[in-house]
Amino acid sequence: MRSIWKGSIAFGLVNVPVKVYTATEDHDIRFHQVHAKDGGRIKYDRVCTVCGKSVQYADIDKAYESPDGDKVILTDEDFAKLPAAEKHEIPVLQFVPNEQIDPILFDKSYYLEPDSSTPKAYVLLATTLDRIDRTALVHFTLRQKTRLAALRVRDGMLVLQTLLWPDEVREVEFESLDGVAEPKPQEIKMAETLVETMSDDFDPDQFTDEYQIELKRLLDEAIASGTGKVPEQPEAAPAEMDAEVVDLVAALQRSLEASGRRAAGSGDDNGKAKPAKKAAAKKTPAKKAAAKSTAKPAKKAAKKTAARKGA
Repeated sequence: MRSIWKGSIAFGLVNVPVKVYTATEDHDIRFHQVHAKDGGRIKYDRVCTVCGKSVQYADIDKAYESPDGDKVILTDEDFAKLPAAEKHEIPVLQFVPNEQIDPILFDKSYYLEPDSSTPKAYVLLATTLDRIDRTALVHFTLRQKTRLAALRVRDGMLVLQTLLWPDEVREVEFESLDGVAEPKPQEIKMAETLVETMSDDFDPDQFTDEYQIELKRLLDEAIASGTGKVPEQPEAAPAEMDAEVVDLVAALQRSLEASGRRAAGSGDDNGKAKPAKKAAAKKTPAKKAAAKSTAKPAKKAAKKTAARKGA
């Protein structure tokens, strides 16, 4: 990996030199646009709508057009005059409880590596954040754009996650939810029981992108055929669709039965289902109380369901 940014975290009077690396990558297969007739690559030309000539990237500026049609052209020198955080410094603004940051605000993630022969300050900041269970809010400037970001710890390493500004998250209200009746107690209990049977610790390695896997297989077959085209395959028979189930209780019951069959099928050699792992996530006292109040009805519902099956 190559670092994309170098600077330091300003933690009070302590400076923590760091290198920044992009933490994620897109695994989607890339395609080029081609002419369907002969397979030639499609290219795009930057053409001025006034003079009709091709324009080099170095000769392009940025323009803003107001709703009233007023146009303003800005150059790189104009952007340089705007206020921005120090380009090679990540100032810590404040520390906030981890659970107070809504996940909808998270944008891109970056790994931070210590950029010092003695990374003691880096380890100190990472250890402190981990022990106090808080996230540092910082300013981070990358590619002439200043973002609000969250600085936290992941497996002993500092991770920077840029955040959306509050006005970048849309406010929304759906009229379809107005006047909707509250779920019945029986529906809630059965839904809680279903959640209980499907609960486990999160393991991202259990999930795969089936679309990309099948797309790669399809491309490999096309390459192996030597024609550059996908071999024709027989059409699969259309799957039968169940009629829409209006009765929620019946739908939940069917879901519980299907979940029970899957659990039995994935059990050990004696046909016994493997117990779900206990969640290891830390909870605040308020969350623990909430968890107890919701877990008890689920267990009672599970016993009642088992009793009905036994009868």
